[in-house]
Amino acid sequence: MSDIKTKLSNSGRLVIPALYRKALGLKPGDEVVMVLEDDGIKVLGARQAIARSQALVRRYVPKGRKLSDELIKDRREEAARA
Repeated sequence: MSDIKTKLSNSGRLVIPALYRKALGLKPGDEVVMVLEDDGIKVLGARQAIARSQALVRRYVPKGRKLSDELIKDRREEAARA
């Protein structure tokens, strides 16, 4: 994909060009995540941000371990004690 030059508005808004929005699967009203990196800003669609977060967590959680199941179990035990 080629580089596109754009300008920042007086209010600090930046338009994401249609070609980029289409490539990211972004629609009007979608939320995006902006990541400040050493050399710029990375813009992620919600799905990409979730996948990135899941991959980050997965590095520290052994395969086959379900944190959600552990959380549910903990909550049930807490409720039983109350």
